[in-house]
Amino acid sequence: MEFDVNTLRSVSTLVSFVSFIGIIVWAFSRKNSADFDKAANLPFEQD
Repeated sequence: MEFDVNTLRSVSTLVSFVSFIGIIVWAFSRKNSADFDKAANLPFEQD
């Protein structure tokens, strides 16, 4: 099997898209909600 530039571009586009979808799923996961809420309130905490 021979790889040309177009195949490499297609594979890299597919990998980038899957990574993007993975980040979106991770960011909106209810499991991470508590951690994100805690991080969002860090600037308001006093020393």
